[in-house]
Amino acid sequence: MAKKYMTKIFVIEDDPIFGMIVKRALERENNNDVTVFQTGEDFFKQIHQNPDIVTIDYNLPGMTGLDILQKVKNYNKDIATVIVSGQEEVEVVVKAYSAGANGYIIKNSNAVVELSNTIKNLSVNVNLKKEVEELRSKVIDRHKYNNIIGESKAILKVLRYIQKVERSNIIVLVTGESGTGKELVARAVHYNSPRSRRPFVPVNMAAIPADLVESELFGHEKGAFTGAVGRRVGKFEESHRGTIFLDEIGEMDMNLQSKLLRVLQDNKIYRLGSNKEIQLDLRVIAATNKNLVQRVKEGKFREDLYYRLQGFLIPLPALRERGNDIILLARHFLRDFCKQNYLDSKTISKPALKALVNHTWPGNVRELKALIERAALISDEDEILVEDLIFS
Repeated sequence: MAKKYMTKIFVIEDDPIFGMIVKRALERENNNDVTVFQTGEDFFKQIHQNPDIVTIDYNLPGMTGLDILQKVKNYNKDIATVIVSGQEEVEVVVKAYSAGANGYIIKNSNAVVELSNTIKNLSVNVNLKKEVEELRSKVIDRHKYNNIIGESKAILKVLRYIQKVERSNIIVLVTGESGTGKELVARAVHYNSPRSRRPFVPVNMAAIPADLVESELFGHEKGAFTGAVGRRVGKFEESHRGTIFLDEIGEMDMNLQSKLLRVLQDNKIYRLGSNKEIQLDLRVIAATNKNLVQRVKEGKFREDLYYRLQGFLIPLPALRERGNDIILLARHFLRDFCKQNYLDSKTISKPALKALVNHTWPGNVRELKALIERAALISDEDEILVEDLIFS
């Protein structure tokens, strides 16, 4: 069962009787801590207590509800705000929402019930934010992983896994769909480990021609085969005292899998054309977008190698499973692209953000990055619109 957190609610209401009625109604809900202020001035003396939700009477002496709303948002945009007003004019309601209000309640016989329901709905988001913050503060030193953008539960779980393995030498297998950021995770493990000052050597197994894989990984001596005109140091040797990252491990040829298994067991290699063993001290991180269990069943991947790679599994979520991380990533990619290409800074319109969140992202983070960079060039304004987004 999800943990419930205390919701701190500040009520700004100059009518003491209505204020007391609201306080009692809201306190009947579990975990609500309610304080009533009769003026905006009294409220701002206590805003440092960082309430989760503020309800604001529209007609107050000294300053209007909209003035208070604007100052609250300037202080902390994450504070949820609800305007309580006797005015039903559409223009006033629009102004309130445009200024950042999360709700607008008309003062009538049903106002307290509507306000209570609105607070209850807002408290759900408050509860989720506090849960995320608690997870982050308890187990994650977030600045260490600033190359991994996101605050969703799914990505925080990944960061906790990284933190668990970074100080050890255990083999790590990173799984996930293409474009989810497997190499970013591998780099985060390496650069937060005791090997961080040593080489990080990425190898894309799918990109190396089959007849060159063995030489690429283990190196060769002069004359080891036709065209071997000199000694070559392989990727494993380059990784000595550092980390080798074997990307797309599921694409490795079956004959080479047995040799990789031996390397993982003995921590030594032989260059092609040599009988001299080379002892290694390195960390192995592998990654795949394939279902290795299925490939084992199909006879395309060695079962013993599969279990050897399963030292510690880090599964990556697909982008479509990461909720508002899509918005954080989109804004991050846009800022970076504009800066690197000397473009004026741009923003993303709300309808465009909604379209991004609703897209299924078959290409995951890689697809999002490409789309945002393309949209930045297409857009003629300082804001990216829905029509600037060209989905694959």
